Amino acid sequence: MKSIEDHIAHDKEVIEDPIASPAARRHAKEELHELEEYVEHHKEEIDAGDHHDPNALELFCDMHPDEPECLIYDD
Repeated sequence: MKSIEDHIAHDKEVIEDPIASPAARRHAKEELHELEEYVEHHKEEIDAGDHHDPNALELFCDMHPDEPECLIYDD
Protein backbone atom coordinates (compact mmCIF):
# COMPACT_ATOMS: atom_id res chain seq x y z
CA MET A 1 0.00 0.00 0.00
CA LYS A 2 1.08 3.56 -0.54
CA SER A 3 0.05 4.87 2.86
CA ILE A 4 -1.40 3.73 6.14
CA GLU A 5 -4.67 5.41 5.21
CA ASP A 6 -4.84 3.38 1.98
CA HIS A 7 -4.15 0.18 3.92
CA ILE A 8 -6.91 0.93 6.44
CA ALA A 9 -9.36 1.68 3.61
CA HIS A 10 -8.44 -1.57 1.86
CA ASP A 11 -8.96 -3.63 5.03
CA LYS A 12 -12.37 -2.00 5.58
CA GLU A 13 -13.34 -2.90 2.00
CA VAL A 14 -12.35 -6.53 2.55
CA ILE A 15 -14.33 -6.70 5.81
CA GLU A 16 -17.45 -5.30 4.14
CA ASP A 17 -17.13 -7.46 0.99
CA PRO A 18 -19.74 -10.24 1.20
CA ILE A 19 -17.83 -12.27 -1.39
CA ALA A 20 -14.56 -12.27 0.61
CA SER A 21 -13.76 -15.50 2.38
CA PRO A 22 -14.23 -15.68 6.16
CA ALA A 23 -10.47 -16.15 6.55
CA ALA A 24 -9.74 -13.00 4.52
CA ARG A 25 -12.25 -10.99 6.55
CA ARG A 26 -10.82 -12.32 9.83
CA HIS A 27 -7.28 -11.41 8.73
CA ALA A 28 -8.41 -7.94 7.65
CA LYS A 29 -10.15 -7.36 11.00
CA GLU A 30 -7.01 -8.30 12.95
CA GLU A 31 -4.83 -6.18 10.70
CA LEU A 32 -7.24 -3.25 10.89
CA HIS A 33 -7.14 -3.40 14.69
CA GLU A 34 -3.32 -3.32 14.65
CA LEU A 35 -3.25 -0.44 12.15
CA GLU A 36 -5.73 1.60 14.18
CA GLU A 37 -3.66 1.03 17.33
CA TYR A 38 -0.55 2.10 15.42
CA VAL A 39 -2.30 5.31 14.31
CA GLU A 40 -3.30 6.06 17.91
CA HIS A 41 0.28 5.59 19.12
CA HIS A 42 1.86 7.63 16.30
CA LYS A 43 -0.59 10.52 15.81
CA GLU A 44 2.11 13.20 16.05
CA GLU A 45 4.29 11.53 13.42
CA ILE A 46 1.35 11.04 11.06
CA ASP A 47 0.20 14.63 11.56
CA ALA A 48 3.76 15.73 10.76
CA GLY A 49 3.52 13.99 7.37
CA ASP A 50 4.76 10.42 7.95
CA HIS A 51 2.04 8.36 6.26
CA HIS A 52 4.13 5.26 5.48
CA ASP A 53 2.42 1.89 5.65
CA PRO A 54 4.04 0.09 8.60
CA ASN A 55 5.34 -3.41 7.99
CA ALA A 56 4.46 -6.43 10.13
CA LEU A 57 7.48 -5.98 12.41
CA GLU A 58 6.62 -2.34 13.07
CA LEU A 59 3.06 -3.30 13.99
CA PHE A 60 4.25 -6.15 16.20
CA CYS A 61 6.81 -3.99 18.01
CA ASP A 62 4.24 -1.25 18.49
CA MET A 63 2.00 -3.74 20.29
CA HIS A 64 4.83 -5.61 22.10
CA PRO A 65 7.76 -3.24 22.65
CA ASP A 66 9.43 -5.49 25.25
CA GLU A 67 9.80 -8.51 22.98
CA PRO A 68 13.43 -9.45 22.20
CA GLU A 69 13.15 -8.69 18.48
CA CYS A 70 11.95 -5.17 19.29
CA LEU A 71 14.62 -4.15 21.78
CA ILE A 72 17.25 -1.66 20.73
CA TYR A 73 20.60 -1.67 22.48
CA ASP A 74 22.96 1.30 22.68
CA ASP A 75 26.59 0.21 22.51
